[in-house]
Amino acid sequence: MQYQELIDQKVHELYWKEDVNCITASLLTLSQIFNINLYFQLLDAATGIPGAGRYGAQCGLVGSAIMLIGILGKTKGLDHEEIVTICNEFSRGFEKQFGSLNCRDLRPQGFHPNNPPHLCEKLTKEAVLLTLNYLNMGDKK
Repeated sequence: MQYQELIDQKVHELYWKEDVNCITASLLTLSQIFNINLYFQLLDAATGIPGAGRYGAQCGLVGSAIMLIGILGKTKGLDHEEIVTICNEFSRGFEKQFGSLNCRDLRPQGFHPNNPPHLCEKLTKEAVLLTLNYLNMGDKK
């Protein structure tokens, strides 16, 4: 199965069958691709990250990528500063691709009960693919 197909299928399933948020869908999809076991505490900690508790601040999709960069960076023996630099570069690329790092810009309608469910599914799929491409590109350096 190609990555785009896997991402589309996994993100859709996580949103509509498991009813998870964007960061959880992203983390679980990427962890499957990279064969990483995530501990439940990490997923529990991610609960309030999307939009900083729906405040509209940093997007959970950025947060999930940065968390994964930290996990993969440590497994590859990178030091703190190298990981911080990679996170910075990724964040710049995310902002260039999507126009912002903030949930309030990426999801301008906010979080309202009358919004359709899983409003960020398409964005999640695109962000997971961007993260995957970024991390795979880093392996080729």
